[in-house]
Amino acid sequence: MRPDCSDPTDTATATDYLPADDGRSNRQRMLAGEWYVADDPENARIAAHAHRELARYERDFNEGAPDAAKHLRAAIPHLGDDAVLLPPVRVDYGENLTIGPGTFANYGLTALDVAPIRIGANCQLGPNVQLLTPVHPLEPTPRRARLESADPITIGDNVWLGGGVIVCPGVTIGDDCVIGAGAVVTRDIPAGSLAVGNPARVIRALDDTTFRPHRH
Repeated sequence: MRPDCSDPTDTATATDYLPADDGRSNRQRMLAGEWYVADDPENARIAAHAHRELARYERDFNEGAPDAAKHLRAAIPHLGDDAVLLPPVRVDYGENLTIGPGTFANYGLTALDVAPIRIGANCQLGPNVQLLTPVHPLEPTPRRARLESADPITIGDNVWLGGGVIVCPGVTIGDDCVIGAGAVVTRDIPAGSLAVGNPARVIRALDDTTFRPHRH
């Protein structure tokens, strides 16, 4: 019997919502995109490793250490050649984040990689971009019980995300898109599109015929 979500005094725990005969770990359930317990010790251990390495990366980067990037790669092993992420960088686990070669992220990237996040090659991310895969129950009782899930985010090649863009769970942004600063992307964006606003909406298609050699 499910707990009564309408009762604010309900003391249900996460196990009340998970199949009793499911022998998988919470991490396995997380990676499968199903409900899991968010404060799982195995996940906490992996997250702590990434957080330590990113703190070391930020420290060494700010002190001008020539090998600072080794800590970034220790936290985010699927980091493409010549990819640059300016600190601070924030992730949940790091190992579920894939970044293509030649991609540049300005200061303050947050990539909550509970589900896989894939960023293509030669992308440009403005400061304080947020890529958010976690999903929480809308209903109060299972949310109080610390249930969580996640949906993946995919960003194609040669995409420019302006400063402060937020990409929500389950979104795919196609190749060659531009997302205007401050946009909140809640739905898929087709390749070659310019999208702006909250929620982000496509305002026109992009191709090389619109390029002006002289901007003024």
